[in-house]
Amino acid sequence: MDADVIVVGAGLAGLAAAHELTSAGKRVALVDQENAANLGGQAYWSFGGLFLVDTPEQRRMRVADSFDLAWNDWLGSAGFDRLDDQDDQDSWGYKWARAYVEFAAGEKRAWLSSLGMSWLPTVGWAERGSLRADGHGNSAPRFHVTWGTGTGVVAPFVRSIEEAAARGLVTFHYRHRVDEIVVDNGVVTGVRGKVLAASDTARGEPSSREEVGDFHLSAQAVVVASGGIGGDHELVRKFWPERLGTAPTSMITGVPAYVDGRMLGISEEAGARLVNRDRMWHYTEGIRNWNPIWPGHGIRILPAPSSMWFDALGRRLPAPCLPGYDTMSTLAHLRTTPDIAPYDHSWFILTQRIIEKEFALSGSEQNPDITSGDKRAFLRERLLGKGAPAPVEAFKRKGADFVVASNLDDLVAGMNKLTDEPLLDAARIRTQIESRDRQMANPYSKDAQVQGIRNSRRYLGDRIGRTATPHRILDPAAGPLIGIKLHILTRKTLGGIQTDLSSRALAGDGSPIPGLYAAGEVAGFGGGGVHGYNALEGTFLGGCLFSGRAAGRHLAKTL
Repeated sequence: MDADVIVVGAGLAGLAAAHELTSAGKRVALVDQENAANLGGQAYWSFGGLFLVDTPEQRRMRVADSFDLAWNDWLGSAGFDRLDDQDDQDSWGYKWARAYVEFAAGEKRAWLSSLGMSWLPTVGWAERGSLRADGHGNSAPRFHVTWGTGTGVVAPFVRSIEEAAARGLVTFHYRHRVDEIVVDNGVVTGVRGKVLAASDTARGEPSSREEVGDFHLSAQAVVVASGGIGGDHELVRKFWPERLGTAPTSMITGVPAYVDGRMLGISEEAGARLVNRDRMWHYTEGIRNWNPIWPGHGIRILPAPSSMWFDALGRRLPAPCLPGYDTMSTLAHLRTTPDIAPYDHSWFILTQRIIEKEFALSGSEQNPDITSGDKRAFLRERLLGKGAPAPVEAFKRKGADFVVASNLDDLVAGMNKLTDEPLLDAARIRTQIESRDRQMANPYSKDAQVQGIRNSRRYLGDRIGRTATPHRILDPAAGPLIGIKLHILTRKTLGGIQTDLSSRALAGDGSPIPGLYAAGEVAGFGGGGVHGYNALEGTFLGGCLFSGRAAGRHLAKTL
């Protein structure tokens, strides 16, 4: 045999599995259709946020958190409703969810710390939710940003694999595209596919699919860790659920082109059961990258609570469709409301004061201070300096979706130039902004968003670095005004290969397929859908780590 285990996909889930295997002395063949520059996969590009519960960072920020609170939040968010139906698609996702929240409230932080990871002292409050205690959302800040962002999450596992390779335990098979999982007498014994032409493209850039040869690798087991479908818009549209209305005609892309979903169909042909294909996670705050790396490259704004959000016709979005609150409710509102569904965009309107304090952009390359681990630069850029962080200012100056003006009439005129027809009426928008601005006169309010701003300011972490002092949008002293055209940004696949708690891929009858495992996004981050319908953020990287670790540990014990 060529190895004890073949790992298909050199992203975070695959690296976590390989780390566990090689730590136990097992031989791994790491197979990926891209070149060596892409080791670490799409996790490399992430902001590096991790969902952790009841941590020292939270306690220093005076946040009270617990397993019980987090589990209640997860259940309210996931909305598992396929537990007792004929297909029983959620049974393993539910078990994975319970195990993952226990992990996040237990050994997760200590395990990652032992590998060399550390986190910013302030904890982010992502996905604040549906405004119901038993509904979607985080009741407390849990988004722990890793020093090094996504590169800092990936780095310990890259070091581990490279060290294992030096000991002869890992062989790299880059530019090898898997087209078949080999099954002999019901047992998975390897993979077959095509060798692609050598490529010197930089990380994330699209590469050639020219075929130059065939390959066949054999092993006692195969771990599929190949990611989701976010790079293929046609697949996204194919599985777009009716509950989210019509799929957008135009979207931008939050993942490299190699996130193509091919291994889902290939795994199904090998007997794996695919579940919850209609569950997906796309962002509504996407902006076109002025300096793109992959086709249609988009960046997500990580919004804090103060920007005003308007639909394509200039109407303020209703609660809980507020910045940073409820991603899926906002997406559903934009895609199911009949008169705005034909349009694929919405708008933020904000002030310079808001963008300076509140705006962050997702991605390791958009946060050089955190990615570099330079704590002094972080303090200068985020807390002590004047103006917005340099990457945010670059988008404001160069981004195709940004409009800046000193008064509202000019702002709306500029926003109308970014659409095929002028859809926005300045007077109508002014009326809505002035109504909101009147709520600033008192430290209390009937406006849900203003209540959220003041609630956010009660949390020390947000008061220090993520929520601007409440002010009127039309206050000239807070200007200039900024309008941002927002696009739907493809990102994560929430369904996939159904697996048990050892990451063994399951067949249609629920039995494990001998020799076949799946981890990360291709497995719905565990069980074929650990998130249910909604993610609590910081759970995608964590799901890759947890499911990859489970696959590696089970194989290390059984081979």
